[in-house]
Amino acid sequence: MSVSTSAPPVSRRVTAGFAAGSLGTGGFGVLPGLVLAYYLTDTLAVGALLASAIVVIPKIVDVLVNPLIGARNDTAFAATGSRTRLMWIGTLAIVPTFILTFAAPTAAPPAVAALWVLVFFTTAAVAYACFQVPYIALPTDLTPDYHARTRLISARIAVLALAILLIGAGAPAVRDALGGGAAGYAVMAAVSVAVIAGGMAVSTAVAGAAGRRAPIRARTATHAVGGAAAFRAVRDHHHYRVLLSVFVIQALASAVMLAGAQYLATYVLDSSAALTPLFVALVAPALLVMPLWVRVGRRFGKLRGLYAASALFLLADVILAFAIAAPGAWVFGVLAITGVGYAGMQTFPLAMLPDVIDEYSARTGREQGGALSGLWTAGETLGMAVGPGLYLLVLAATGFVSSTADTVADQPRSAIIGITAGFSVLPAVLVTLSLVLLTRYERRHP
Repeated sequence: MSVSTSAPPVSRRVTAGFAAGSLGTGGFGVLPGLVLAYYLTDTLAVGALLASAIVVIPKIVDVLVNPLIGARNDTAFAATGSRTRLMWIGTLAIVPTFILTFAAPTAAPPAVAALWVLVFFTTAAVAYACFQVPYIALPTDLTPDYHARTRLISARIAVLALAILLIGAGAPAVRDALGGGAAGYAVMAAVSVAVIAGGMAVSTAVAGAAGRRAPIRARTATHAVGGAAAFRAVRDHHHYRVLLSVFVIQALASAVMLAGAQYLATYVLDSSAALTPLFVALVAPALLVMPLWVRVGRRFGKLRGLYAASALFLLADVILAFAIAAPGAWVFGVLAITGVGYAGMQTFPLAMLPDVIDEYSARTGREQGGALSGLWTAGETLGMAVGPGLYLLVLAATGFVSSTADTVADQPRSAIIGITAGFSVLPAVLVTLSLVLLTRYERRHP
């Protein structure tokens, strides 16, 4: 793959505007994955098996809807040279739907409350997709430079880490300060979505507008792109198929850990307040190591950087498995190693995606950044949703006892083992699978 060196640099203003979008993607990605399952099982008294279905179904809808959103975005981009219309729609629609997700009637039967959450979380997920799909495609429009795209993504991942710290640690703190329960969750959602929508709005206004510098490219895309374009790319384009598969599996592994953090804090470390330092340990390293991962990518290439980051994440997860027998404060230090690997696992696939989009668009003769980003986003959001569902299945299989807002149930030893193994062993197995798939990336193919 060629490396462009003659493209003009992306300005700091545009880089910062693009990165601001991660306040939205990070916030929406982390908060439901962190607290939605716990909200269902420990506030609404929904059983673990039903709760697993509630968190997964909206993302199955995403798998179907996101490629259509991407295709529609490509059509608009071809006609106008801009991707911002859908981004604005998503930014505005996510505010009420996100708040309503965490405002379920606690006096209603658990099945009714579960249906409430399902309806509004699905609607919020579609609103989020309207922003996220064109947002993922923006680096392709902002610069053709191979290394400049890595720098763009590294800035985005740094803000993503900040968003996860801010919302992942701060939102539960807001909830707990209000005593938890219905009021705590509703205020938590309102405060969080203000940050989420604010970041989305800044990114749309700044980076989305800067993407208009590509109208000449847009006019060359004279053929309409259907929603099936991304699925054809999975079938026909080896690099896209492998990279998408690896990214989805690694998103699933990360989501499993996010879903398990609250349970690990409450039932293994014996303190629900331990969730905040858990998140600091997991995410804060990303703020420090992003320049390191950029240098690794420049010196050794993005693919080798992805191998290194994944191996580091895997090693830390294997060590965390020892918490089954000996939980303690050492967990926080090992989680910091996990966080370093997580930063690279986020950076390199997203930096490789624009290169793969350019490669496929050149092959087909049509601009397909939106369609391919749509399926990519659908895969990521599916992984982020299946993660909590998969974790809840582990809890259900090991005898976890659900609680209400007023009572925390005692857990059998089997459930404590399930909580810890689901947080460590399961992500390790998933990342191992992703590494096996990644070995196919540079194999000869038709």
